[in-house]
Amino acid sequence: MAKRIVVDPITRIEGHLRIEAIVDENGIITEAYSSGTMVRGLEIILKGRDPRDAWAITERACGVCTTVHALASVRAVEDALKIKVPENADLIRNLMFCAQYLQDHVVHFYHLHALDWVDIVSALKADPKVTSQIAQSISNWPKSSVGYFSDLQKKLKAFAESGQLGIFANGYWGHPAYKLPPEVNLLAVAHYLEALEWQKEIVKVHAILGGKNPHPNYLVGGVPCAINLEEVNALNTEKLNYIKKLFKEAKDFVNLVYIPDLLAIAEFYKTEWTKYGGGLKNYLSYGDLPTRGINDPSGFLFPRGIVLDRDLTKVHEVDPTDKDGIKEYITHSWYKYSKGDNEGLHPWEGETEFNYTGPKPPYEYLEVEQKYSWLKTPRWKGKPMEVGPLARMLVAYASGKKEVQEAVTGVLKKLNAPVEALFSTLGRTAARGIETQLIADWSLQIYDKLIQNIKNGNTKTHSKEKWDPSSWPKEAKGVGMTEAPRGALAHWIVIKDKKIENYQLVVPTTWNASPKDANNQRSAYEESLIGTKLARLDQPVEILRTIHSFDPCIACAVHLYDPKGNHITQVKVL
Repeated sequence: MAKRIVVDPITRIEGHLRIEAIVDENGIITEAYSSGTMVRGLEIILKGRDPRDAWAITERACGVCTTVHALASVRAVEDALKIKVPENADLIRNLMFCAQYLQDHVVHFYHLHALDWVDIVSALKADPKVTSQIAQSISNWPKSSVGYFSDLQKKLKAFAESGQLGIFANGYWGHPAYKLPPEVNLLAVAHYLEALEWQKEIVKVHAILGGKNPHPNYLVGGVPCAINLEEVNALNTEKLNYIKKLFKEAKDFVNLVYIPDLLAIAEFYKTEWTKYGGGLKNYLSYGDLPTRGINDPSGFLFPRGIVLDRDLTKVHEVDPTDKDGIKEYITHSWYKYSKGDNEGLHPWEGETEFNYTGPKPPYEYLEVEQKYSWLKTPRWKGKPMEVGPLARMLVAYASGKKEVQEAVTGVLKKLNAPVEALFSTLGRTAARGIETQLIADWSLQIYDKLIQNIKNGNTKTHSKEKWDPSSWPKEAKGVGMTEAPRGALAHWIVIKDKKIENYQLVVPTTWNASPKDANNQRSAYEESLIGTKLARLDQPVEILRTIHSFDPCIACAVHLYDPKGNHITQVKVL
C-alpha cells in the first residue's frame, strides 16, 4: 500500500521548504510535492521607490545569496536606462561574484550537504592513524598528522559523552544508507570544522570592495569604491595585495581540501547515486563573469544558453525580453492573476497578489490538487528547467568551452564515470565542485586584469551617465541577469515617471522548487525525487540528499508588516 511521508521543514537550508512524497510498497517514490512555505512580497515593497535604491532592498532577500540580488538589480536599472559601466566596475563586480561562489559552495558542501553522506557518530570509532594515511594519500594539505586527527576525535568523544552533540544530535546516524568507513567520516568532520574557520576569511573581499558582508554596497553605474593606491580610504595597494592573498588561500583550500574530499566521498556512493536524482532533462543558464561587458554574452566565462533533453550537441538561445519565452504560472501557487490562474505572465507584466486558499497550519498534508506553495512556477516556452551548477557546467560543456570540458572530463576520469553520471544527485554535487575549481582560477585572472588596468592608469570605477533622473525617459524597462550560486537569477523592472512601476524577481529556487504548472509538469525538485528508493520511511535521508544537492534557498521572500510594524501574514512551520 502506498504511503505519504512529509519532511517539514527541510533543514540545513535558508528559508522554509516542505516536501511530501508518495512511496509505494517497495519504498520507491512515485510522486512528490515541493512547497515553499515563506510568504513572498518584495515586489510589493519596491513599487513607487527610486530605481537606484532597489539593489539595497532586493539584496536583503537573503543573507546567503547576498551580493547577487544587488548585482541583478543594478544591472536591471542600467539596462532600462542604457547605462554602460566602466570596465573596472565589471572586474570588481566579478571579484565579488567569485568570492561569493567560493564561500557559498564550500559552506554548502561541508555544512549543508556533507551530513547527508557523512556519519558523524561513526567517526568516533575511527583509527586516527588510518585517517592520517588516507588524508596524506589524497592531498598534501598540512593538517594531516595522526596527532591532529587523534585530538579532534577526543574532542568529538567528549561532546558525545556529555550529550552535547548540538547541531549533530538529531542526525540519522547508523542509517544503512551511510557508506563511508569511520576513518573517512573522521576526515570529513575535521574538514567540516576547518571550513568553518576558512569561510569567514574569503568574505573579507566583500568588506574591502563593498564595505561589509553580508549585503555589501553596490551602485547603479559602477561600484562604490574608488581606486587610489596612496589613499587609506580607497582601494589602495595594501587592500589590493590582501585581496590577492585571500583568493590564493581560497584556491589552496578548494584544491587541497574540498575537491579531494568530494572525490573521496563520491567513490563510496557513485554506483548508486549516479542513478538517482537526475530529474528534468532541460537546463538553463543566464551566464555571467563578463570579459567584454554585460551586453556581450559571447565573452562570459559562464556561457548563456539552454540545453534541451540532455542534448549536449546544441545550445539554445535564451532571451529574457521575449514575452513568449520566460513566464511565471500560479496554477498551484498561493497567488492570483487578473487574467486567470492558468495563464502565464512574462515578468515585465508580472503580478504579485496573494491568494492563500490552503489549509490552516498546522496541516497533515497539503491540498496538492489545488494551490500548495508560495513559489510561483517559471517556465521557458512552457518547459520546466533545472538551474544551478549542473546547468552551468552542462551549458558551458555544450557550448564548447574548453577549460570547462577539461575540468568536467578530468573529474569524471578520476571517478571512472561517463558524462551521463552528471545527470544525478551525485553529478549535481560534483558539478558544484568542478565550477568552484574554475572560479578559484578565474578569480586570480580577473584580479590580474584589474591590476593591469590600474598600472595603465585606468582607475575609473563609476559612470555618472544618466545619474540625474531628469535625463531619464518617461517610461523604461530593463532586465538584470546573473547566476546566483544556486542558478539563474533575473530581476525585471518597469520604470514610470522616475519611479518603479513594476518589479519582479525570478530566483533560482523558484525555477527548481516550484509546484506543478498548468499542464501538471513537475519542476526540478519534484521530478528529481521520482524513482528514489528509501531504506527507512521514518528516516528519509535519501530525500535530503537529492534536495540538498540543489542547495535550496527559499528566503527570497519576506514576512509582511503593516506601517505600524504589525504582522499581516505569518506562516508557521511546525
